[in-house]
Amino acid sequence: MEASSSGTAELPRSLSRRAPSRATTMMIDRPNEDASAMDSELVPSSLASIAPILRVANEIEKDNPRVAYLCRFHAFEKAHRMDATSSGRGVRQFKTYLLHRLEKEEEETKPQLAKNDPREIQAYYQNFYEKYIKEGETSRKPEEMARLYQIASVLYDVLKTVVPSPKVDYETRRYAEEVERKRDRYEHYNILPLYAVGTKPAIVELPEVKAAFSAVRNVRNLPRRRIHLPSNTPNEMRKARTKLNDILEWLASEFGFQRGNVANQREHIILLLANADIRKRNDEEYDELKPSTVTELMDKTFKSYYSWCKYLHSTSNLKFPDDCDKQQLQLIYISLYLLIWGEASNVRFMPECICYIFHNMANDVYGILFSNVEAVSGETYETEEVIDEESFLRTVITPIYQVIRNEAKRNKGGTASHSQWRNYDDLNEYFWSKKCFKIGWPLDLKADFFLNSDEITPQDERLNQVTYGKSKPKTNFVEVRTFWNLFRDFDRMWIFLVMAFQAMVIVGWHGSGSLGDIFDKDVFKTVLTIFITSAYLTLLQAALDIILNFNAWKNFKFSQILRYLLKFAVAFMWAVLLPIAYSKSVQRPTGVVKFFSTWTGDWKDQSFYTYAVSFYVLPNILAALLFLVPPFRRAMECSDMRPIKVIMWWAQPKLYVGRGMHEDMFSLFKYTTFWIMLLISKLAFNYYVEILPLITPTKMIMNLHIGHYQWHEFFPHATNNIGVVIAIWAPIVLVYLMDTQIWYAIFSTLFGGIHGAFSHLGEIRTLGMLRSRFESIPIAFSRTLMPSEDAKRKHADDYVDQKNITNFSQVWNEFIYSMRSEDKISDRDRDLLLVPSSSGDVSVIQWPPFLLASKIPIAVDMAKDFKGKEDAELFRKIKSDSYMYYAVIESYETLKKIIYALLEDEADRRVMNQVFLEVDMSMQQQRFIYEFRMSGLPLLSDKLEKFLSILLSDYEDQGTYKSQLINVFQDVIEIITQDLLVNGHEILERARVHSPDIKNEKKEQRFEKINIHLVRDRCWREKVIRLHLLLSVKESAINVPQNLEARRRITFFANSLFMNMPSAPRIRDMLSFSVLTPYYKEDVLYSEEDLNKENEDGISILFYLQKIYPDEWTNYLDRLKDPKLPEKDKSEFLREWVSYRGQTLARTVRGMMYYRQALELQCYQEVAGEQAEFSVFRAMASNDENQKAFLERARALADLKFTYVVSCQVYGNQKKSGDIHNRSCYTNILQLMLKYPSLRVAYVDEREETADAKSPKVFYSVLLKGGDKFDEEIYRIKLPGPPAEIGEGKPENQNHAIIFTRGEALQTIDMNQDNYFEEAFKLRNVLEEFNKERVGRRKPTILGLREHIFTGSVSSLAWFMSNQESSFVTIGQRILANPLRVRFHYGHPDIFDRIFHITRGGVSKASKVINLSEDIFGGFNSTLRGGYVTHHEYIQVGKGRDVGLNPISIFEAKVANGNGEQTLSRDVYRLGHRFDFYRMLSFYFTTIGFYFSSMLTVLTVYAFLYGRMYMVMSGLEKEILRLASPNQLEALEQALATQSIFQLGFLMVLPMVMEIGLEHGFRSAIVDFFIMQLQLASVFFTFQLGTKSHYYGRTILHGGSKYRPTGRGFVVFHAKFAENYRLYSRSHFVKGLELLLLLVVYQIYGHSYRSSNLYLYITVSMWFMVGSWLFAPFIFNPSGFEWQKTVDDWTDWKRWLGDRGGIGIPVEKSWESWWNVEQEHLKHTSIRGRILEITLALRFFIYQYGIVYQLNISQRSKSFLVYGLSWVVLLTSLLVLKMVSMGRRRFGTDFQLMFRILKALLFLGFLSVMTILFVVFKLTLTDLSASVLAFLPTGWAILLIGQVLRSPIKALGVWDSVKELGRAYENIMGLVIFAPIAVLSWFPIVSEFQARLLFNQAFSRGLQISMILAGRKDKATSSHK
Repeated sequence: MEASSSGTAELPRSLSRRAPSRATTMMIDRPNEDASAMDSELVPSSLASIAPILRVANEIEKDNPRVAYLCRFHAFEKAHRMDATSSGRGVRQFKTYLLHRLEKEEEETKPQLAKNDPREIQAYYQNFYEKYIKEGETSRKPEEMARLYQIASVLYDVLKTVVPSPKVDYETRRYAEEVERKRDRYEHYNILPLYAVGTKPAIVELPEVKAAFSAVRNVRNLPRRRIHLPSNTPNEMRKARTKLNDILEWLASEFGFQRGNVANQREHIILLLANADIRKRNDEEYDELKPSTVTELMDKTFKSYYSWCKYLHSTSNLKFPDDCDKQQLQLIYISLYLLIWGEASNVRFMPECICYIFHNMANDVYGILFSNVEAVSGETYETEEVIDEESFLRTVITPIYQVIRNEAKRNKGGTASHSQWRNYDDLNEYFWSKKCFKIGWPLDLKADFFLNSDEITPQDERLNQVTYGKSKPKTNFVEVRTFWNLFRDFDRMWIFLVMAFQAMVIVGWHGSGSLGDIFDKDVFKTVLTIFITSAYLTLLQAALDIILNFNAWKNFKFSQILRYLLKFAVAFMWAVLLPIAYSKSVQRPTGVVKFFSTWTGDWKDQSFYTYAVSFYVLPNILAALLFLVPPFRRAMECSDMRPIKVIMWWAQPKLYVGRGMHEDMFSLFKYTTFWIMLLISKLAFNYYVEILPLITPTKMIMNLHIGHYQWHEFFPHATNNIGVVIAIWAPIVLVYLMDTQIWYAIFSTLFGGIHGAFSHLGEIRTLGMLRSRFESIPIAFSRTLMPSEDAKRKHADDYVDQKNITNFSQVWNEFIYSMRSEDKISDRDRDLLLVPSSSGDVSVIQWPPFLLASKIPIAVDMAKDFKGKEDAELFRKIKSDSYMYYAVIESYETLKKIIYALLEDEADRRVMNQVFLEVDMSMQQQRFIYEFRMSGLPLLSDKLEKFLSILLSDYEDQGTYKSQLINVFQDVIEIITQDLLVNGHEILERARVHSPDIKNEKKEQRFEKINIHLVRDRCWREKVIRLHLLLSVKESAINVPQNLEARRRITFFANSLFMNMPSAPRIRDMLSFSVLTPYYKEDVLYSEEDLNKENEDGISILFYLQKIYPDEWTNYLDRLKDPKLPEKDKSEFLREWVSYRGQTLARTVRGMMYYRQALELQCYQEVAGEQAEFSVFRAMASNDENQKAFLERARALADLKFTYVVSCQVYGNQKKSGDIHNRSCYTNILQLMLKYPSLRVAYVDEREETADAKSPKVFYSVLLKGGDKFDEEIYRIKLPGPPAEIGEGKPENQNHAIIFTRGEALQTIDMNQDNYFEEAFKLRNVLEEFNKERVGRRKPTILGLREHIFTGSVSSLAWFMSNQESSFVTIGQRILANPLRVRFHYGHPDIFDRIFHITRGGVSKASKVINLSEDIFGGFNSTLRGGYVTHHEYIQVGKGRDVGLNPISIFEAKVANGNGEQTLSRDVYRLGHRFDFYRMLSFYFTTIGFYFSSMLTVLTVYAFLYGRMYMVMSGLEKEILRLASPNQLEALEQALATQSIFQLGFLMVLPMVMEIGLEHGFRSAIVDFFIMQLQLASVFFTFQLGTKSHYYGRTILHGGSKYRPTGRGFVVFHAKFAENYRLYSRSHFVKGLELLLLLVVYQIYGHSYRSSNLYLYITVSMWFMVGSWLFAPFIFNPSGFEWQKTVDDWTDWKRWLGDRGGIGIPVEKSWESWWNVEQEHLKHTSIRGRILEITLALRFFIYQYGIVYQLNISQRSKSFLVYGLSWVVLLTSLLVLKMVSMGRRRFGTDFQLMFRILKALLFLGFLSVMTILFVVFKLTLTDLSASVLAFLPTGWAILLIGQVLRSPIKALGVWDSVKELGRAYENIMGLVIFAPIAVLSWFPIVSEFQARLLFNQAFSRGLQISMILAGRKDKATSSHK
């Protein structure tokens, strides 16, 4: 037989004919994988249905190889039938592999149970059924039974192909029917095995689950659809038609929902109902839901739908007839909505579209139930329509999806203008108007919404294939790339700033400088001109609204168009009227006094301008009044009354979102006060420091007559020297517009610090503080983290104290154990930190030993040296330190118990009893110091310590061990009786006399019968260890734990217990929640190869981490020695140890699973109550049935409350991939599922379903869990198309998996996050924030959580980034949430109100490019739709950040791109207009305003330098300095000093210092601040300023935003010069060199007054900026100044620059490829962008224009001819260079001699010209140098313009010349930047200094960083695993 490739002939039953010998291709490159086990996982997607058969074969392989062979043979036959021609992807290879295997197994396997295959398989089937299924129904868990039933079903299918139907015996057939009948009950399930029989898990026995399930199963009286099915309809479909188990199946039968969707939403709704129902319910047993449960869920689910209906004036279709079963109908509606949502795929991003679908389907439901029948009868009804399980997907979702997809194709991969295609928002907003009803129901595919002018494209057409045709108009808003968006979005702010500036200039200009001058009538009259300015700006706003939204006009209602036009008309009227009125008022001036005194007089006597202004400001006065009563404003916005709607129509356009967002009065007062204080400070500073001092110099300049210019002046007669005035005032205006950001930083820092202090942050920040307050921690723990009934108990009696200690110690010890398992602490630290489990054994509270350390030695010394006469005095001394008293009492009582337990002989016990009796009596009678010799105590202590250490030691020889123990114990007794007791012999004698057997006692030696096995008991061992620690720890344990991270966690946890948090509810009362993590292709778990792979310096990740975390490495090695550690490959532990210190999925999953552990412990504490074991681990190990029952119930409750879904989008592709990295990702994710049974993985499965010789791909959302060895599929839901190709990757990934999440809350966790056990314990408190009563009517919809950045210890850069991020996620977000009320969602571990968000579009937005920062749009959406966001700092989640300059810069670029796109978005426009004025200011300055201010900072430097250059080159500066006093221009310098504050990064540092001070003390903050400056933090922040401003500006101008993966590795490696050049050339180097050129020109030609300190400060700050932008990448580049690396970098740079590009050549290989990519944004920019780019490039011509007139050769001529001649020289030079270049290419080979002659002639010509110039025209060397300064910028301008005009230049054929010019400039720039690096690399000390600078954090911890960088490894260490 041929190798399964051709023909459709039947396959023979035997494989005796050999296939051609061919190596198997399927199992290559699969290291560490069992080939036989893996074949089932590598099935091609088009053959997916054979995978279960192969899994069964692998499962039964060991049990019966022959039956396994028959299964594989059946799989092969099935595969051949499915794809006989092997046309599917990978099918041929797989069939070949399987065929080879079958041939081999045919020979090797023989029947075991019978003589032939038919009997063999029947016998095996019967045995399997009887052994596993029959017996297992009562003893096995549902998931095991599901697997067994699946095996049985597959076996029977195989059996039917092997055994002819008549020959199947009766028993086999009966068993098979039984399996088929029960199979549905044993399907793989997610959380609830609802239909399972036999052994049921505890979760389905919970009364709330039973009640919810019962309600959902109520299908009484629901009518059944009866359809005439064809005779050939499969039985399965017929059965499905008749059997309905619940409401969801009934809905599926009516509307055609998929089976997987139904199963998924069934569990979803049951869990929602169960969790809601049990809340505030104390019944232990009940079987019905509370009526309010379903009603509340319905209200929450349909709040958005009701709002939509009200907005569209449409009647809601949620109808309830009087005689209906209301609860059943409510559940039908909720289930219907969830089923629609569950199958909606990408349509989930369009919540109002889902409302429309539901609206119509709810109407259908009502029609089915109530239209034709008087009451719901339950009878069947006939219909012709055939509904299958894909009907809904096919007829409803797919058409809408195709519209979305076709629009997405128009964006051309994100390069097309936003105005050219409709994104998710546009399509969703179509359903905000009544015209959406034109779509009809069922959907009319000919409706306008579905019609597309594009050509019809094949279904499987790829997304990047561009579709053409006329685009449809946008809806409500058009995203246009222009900086005018900033004005349009925040027009009120800009108008206010302009008016304030104008008013201040007028007052300063006309008055004496005092603000009181405003009351002067003339000044006041002039000040009123600000309203004319306001009118013009309002006109501009109205015009922008019309122009920028023009592409959406076709979709506008008439009322919208009318409003825009009327707004423009009114604005135009005021813009004309006010200036006319003012011009009249000038002739009749009216002062302020007259104005107020004649207010009530005849209007005819008033200035017309005054009346005009009064009418003009009237709407603003009304708005201000409404602002003061937010409830009234909110009511107006949400009102449907017609008069109010007319008023609101004019005030702001009616929109579905953004209504009623006003805060309560108290919140309003707080943020208004904040901003009024800030604005007063800012404006006062601006007036007195910037504006007023500049007025006098300006007047002086305007009055000067300057007649002498140094260049050809085009406007020599311009009045008032307007050019100079602009040059001086431009930087001032920019600083004025920008410095609000500085004031915001100052005020937010102050307010945030005060708020943090009142929140009790940082009250416990050191171990000393922890020790001092530890006694109150258990009480605080019980008050905050235990349910309220426990917390309310009074703490008067000992029982309650003991209960507090018990509850606290369970959690505290689990916390300590978790840190030990993470290797944060050592075994010794663990023992010192643990609270003992036997805490009821002694009369005092047993505190952790680290509090009692050294107390016993001190007490012993105190007693030994005591000279007093009274016992009471000694005890008073001991009691003065409570911990010492606890330690003494505990040690004595524990020692007593241990000795009694050790002694086996009764006589020995009597002796010791007498001793202890003597001690007790002497203490009672206060004669202890007389009865005992205190001097013997130190010796006794030492001996006891030795005795306990021997007792704890491991022994090999029992005899030796016992004799040592007895000897030391006898020494102890001897010391007690002889050295300690005064009357020791009497006591011994007394004990002997009281002995009943005195004779025998004399014969035996005392104290030699000791129970040496005592310490095997865990409880006793704990006591001995603890006593040994109390006696042996001599030094204070003030440094326990030693690990800094462990200290931080302990102190933060302790501190958080005293912060304000809601009380913990009972577990059953808490909100249920899910965690969702999107994952793409990041590292899951590092492989051994990754650990040991060395970089170019010879450093491996493992070696690096050993040096960075030496204490944790030591703790890890100690942990490996633990005999209790599971037998696992040591390399696995090592991989985990390394991965848990990186930013890997394994770390994130481990962290999130702490939620589960914490929940189980909390459940166990509540369920077990007084019977709780001391720890969950002990309960697990216990054989007590009660404990097992408690644990089962605890796990059930944890399942009920918590779900974790990781959305591994490409898991299916990784599973089948041949790439080693992808394959290892699959294996590691599978291992995570097997390790954590409650972990769920969702992925998008791509399948090829062969049909008509084509294989169109079909996509599914699939949910998996870990099975026995492999993943088990739970749900599979077909999608309308590829889900991730339409929008941005991450939100699409989240969206496909969100349907598998559960609960009322959803936490979004990124791949680089971590969690901690102790923090997980606080989650139920945080979730209570959703239910907490608040001022105002709204409850929060997003809870913001604090983060800890765990990557700060790697390098100084990582530390800067960590501090910057930490300050943002703490003090920054604290102030955003309260008082400013503008916190959004920033991609951090926020917790969403899940029901709120899934009914309003999800947790993020996904439109391509515009929603690049997808997370913040989730916050925008939540706020616009009536939610609000809080921030809570009593809980924290870990987060990783990038640690090298390049990844940090890429991250900053990504965020700046995102902010650029936000500036264009409709969300920002709407928030900017719907927020009140002060909240709008908060919104602006905390989002895009920060980036625009960064850009203004850079523009200020440009404006200052270009302004000065204009003055210098024109000669104006020289003339002004000659005519004026120099002191008059100092004001400009003072104003510019403000800018440098921003530039140097002080805005970043201020919040950092405050937060560090708050949480670690202000001394630490000041020290950290100075260290950061020494480590060049200002260089770093100045550099990042350049990154932000470049990418933000370029995004708004040209687009080009894209997701930039940053990589999250640890080893800080050396980046090559070429790599740095590629990354920073355009963003920093070009701009840095331009500023350098400006400064040099200014320095050479300038004549300004240079002695002022401020002038020096300003110019130094600008030089500093230049230095930072040019050299920061090399300063922060490890080994950046090492000579050998510098040489290598230069070689690499030259090679890269010289390589020619081409198709497919990556940018890393060729300059040309990079150069083309770098201009990509110019290819797709608009005409407006091109014109602006060319306009900006013109600035470079000013150098040449200015400098040529300064040359000696120009002979002081001011003729324009001089400039013209300079262009002749420039163009001639370029022409000559072009001729040489062309000559080299064309004649260099064939006409070598001619080419040499040409070059010689050119050289002689050049010499002749230069000689003439030097001799005749007096050219000097200075002129030559100056010419270089003049012509270089001109050439660059030509190059920039050439790049913009690429197409016409290519048409002219001179593009190659432009390219060569570009290459020449790159050479020059590279040389200028590289030269200083090369010089510094000569000096080894520079490299050492740099290493110290970069890794100071590590140096201060005594690490071997220099050794790491040098690559010198201790081989023994690195190889030690």
